[in-house]
Amino acid sequence: MKAGTHIADKGEKIEGFGKVRWYRLWRKLLPVLGIAATLLLLSIFTPRFFNPWNLKNILVQSSTLGLMAIGMTLVYLIGGMDLSIPSVMALSGIIGALIIKNGGHPFLSVIASLSLGGLVGAINGFSVAKLKMIPFVVTLAMMQVMSGASTWLTNSVSIAVPLQYIQVVLFKIVGLPLPVYFFVLVTILSTWFCKQTVTGRWIYAVGSNLATAKVCGIPTRKIVMGTYMASGLFAGLTGVLLTARLGAAGPLMGSSNVILDVMSASVVGGVSIYGGIGSTLGAALGAIIITILNNILNLMQVDFFPAQVIKGVIVITFVALDSVRRK
Repeated sequence: MKAGTHIADKGEKIEGFGKVRWYRLWRKLLPVLGIAATLLLLSIFTPRFFNPWNLKNILVQSSTLGLMAIGMTLVYLIGGMDLSIPSVMALSGIIGALIIKNGGHPFLSVIASLSLGGLVGAINGFSVAKLKMIPFVVTLAMMQVMSGASTWLTNSVSIAVPLQYIQVVLFKIVGLPLPVYFFVLVTILSTWFCKQTVTGRWIYAVGSNLATAKVCGIPTRKIVMGTYMASGLFAGLTGVLLTARLGAAGPLMGSSNVILDVMSASVVGGVSIYGGIGSTLGAALGAIIITILNNILNLMQVDFFPAQVIKGVIVITFVALDSVRRK
């Protein structure tokens, strides 16, 4: 009986491991399957989608959204939230544009934009990790502060940047501008970091169970602060790239609609808002899906507000699916 029971238990463990392995594989393939299904629908309803210029435009747009989604994903993985990303991105771009407008070196403007993003991320992280403040409240307040500062500094008027700055930041390699390559590089490095380094595994541990992570000796406060700083840095980098793409920086860059796209990209990419599940690669693929969705809605001339309804329903659906999976 004991031997038979042991064999049965071993078989159950092997079967259970197989289910877990297929479940994880399914989660990884979900964004890819979503892209394939979306492309299939696009080929039927909008033949213009496959125009080379349109596909190139999708890559460029998804690069900036993807960088912000990767930053949001790092925060999601530790069980946090960062609503300030779009407004930080906008103010970072504005600060860089103001420096250039007043005769500063473009390199200095880039450093200032990244520094601002990192500083705001550090403040968010300190508030959450050290002061034990609620992430939603902290980042919502920071979003208001950054949005107010953007409007105040610009008087609601966009600040143009010189053509030379645009040409350098958007320098093309094999027909694609630098932001696309930044997006690919950051996706690869962040995926490697989260999956292959000790700090990356700590991020998942903190998001899975904060109390257990503390007992195991993981520096939870440093991990939380680090992820928020990374989110801020990615927002600052996005501000630089988006300013060059638009040729100007202004408060509207960080409109409230952007945060919906960022959150959508993360959750559609298989990232759990409850922490501990997901990947930056999934968020990057999710950004491509959301960009494709925005593109097809534009090609079909869907009005702005119905488009917002559609994207909101998508986010709710994926969050609901994630809740069901976790039970």
